[in-house]
Amino acid sequence: MRRLYCLAIVASLLFAPVFSASADETLVQAKSHLDSGNARAAYDLLNPLVPERAGEPEYDFLLGAAALELGKNTEAVFALERVLAVRPDAAPARALIARAYFNLKETDTAKREFENVRQTAVPSDVALTIDRFLDAIGRIEDAKRATLRGYVEIGFGYDSNVNSATADAQVAVPSFGGTIFSVSGASQEQDDWFMSFGGGVNLRVPINPRWAAFGGVAFQRKNNFDEHDFSTYYYDANAGISYKHARNTITLAGQVNHFYVDNPQLYRKAYREALGGTLQWQHDFNSRNQVSAFLQFSELRYPDQMVRNADRYVGGIGYARAFVPRGPIVYLGVYGGEEKEKEKTFPQFGHELYGARLGFQQSISEKYSIFLNASAEKREYGGQDPFFLVAREDEQYNASAGIHFVPGRNMRLTPQVSWIQNDSNIPINEFDRIIGSLVFRYDM
Repeated sequence: MRRLYCLAIVASLLFAPVFSASADETLVQAKSHLDSGNARAAYDLLNPLVPERAGEPEYDFLLGAAALELGKNTEAVFALERVLAVRPDAAPARALIARAYFNLKETDTAKREFENVRQTAVPSDVALTIDRFLDAIGRIEDAKRATLRGYVEIGFGYDSNVNSATADAQVAVPSFGGTIFSVSGASQEQDDWFMSFGGGVNLRVPINPRWAAFGGVAFQRKNNFDEHDFSTYYYDANAGISYKHARNTITLAGQVNHFYVDNPQLYRKAYREALGGTLQWQHDFNSRNQVSAFLQFSELRYPDQMVRNADRYVGGIGYARAFVPRGPIVYLGVYGGEEKEKEKTFPQFGHELYGARLGFQQSISEKYSIFLNASAEKREYGGQDPFFLVAREDEQYNASAGIHFVPGRNMRLTPQVSWIQNDSNIPINEFDRIIGSLVFRYDM
């Protein structure tokens, strides 16, 4: 979560001022350092003057802001308490001291101070920042009691290739001596506009301070306007337990997923069913750095194509870092595994896989943040394709970018563009796809 000094600067321009126009050169210089993001310079300038200037509201406010930015939370509390002793209605100082209490894990006091500021005539950006802190405090409180949360979302967009199919109208088939075959219209890429909607519910029940049980269900549908045969939807359910000790969290979860394609001529039942589980370990080095590792198993079933049934094993590691002050959040992960075919006479359906993922998010303001995700995956199949007489090899690249807009508490509007490209040594498996969407989500 972003530092709160930016909130105080915005607030100080709009509330009853803490920093007066008559401030001396030292305070003007300290404020300039803070405005430019150099909290260390501001603190080094102000801290030696504590014995002679403590008690001056303008001085104490800037010292408290600099100390908070540097993680000196106790010093920040002392300085800001002196401001509030003289000016109890100084909302910027009260907002900063609330953040200091939050950092010190004095959540009851932090909540009270944030709510006091929230009740004033705050600008919308400041209100959203306070709401985020109140939500974070709520999650801390939720860890001590059973909670039931849900969400709904609805979207609209355009998909350049709803069936993830080749753009080629003809293809040479080696098993027939290189004879050229025409690709049917339904097997070529089809573009369409779509509507999407979905939702879910999650339950978490603490057992004791270290153990908790959880579970959830979700549904998502993508309904094409014209190409109804390629509309999709899925049901997902999960349940598990988590164990937390110090900075480590271990999670064991089971999952069931049914994925459908609305083409009754090809699929009378689900296109794919998955049953499996995930074991994950997460370690927080501090509030800015996190490492994780996971192992995942899934039994994949294709009710109308039983020869494609497989067991999927995947493992990976990831690292996330939040750069401060006001920097981006970056995630990097690598993984590898195998889909092992169950029908030994069809080795061309099994494959080994490995890949990497990269994620980036940067907050622009309290209402807006931008994000970028990218991934690459290599798949090497186990047997020769009977028609193209080679063992299939695919390389798939994905990228997406968008903006999260938060118009109000528990609401999010996301315009996003995604790109997928699958390169293959078998031409009918090559495709590219662009999806543009606008999704509204409401959390309950």
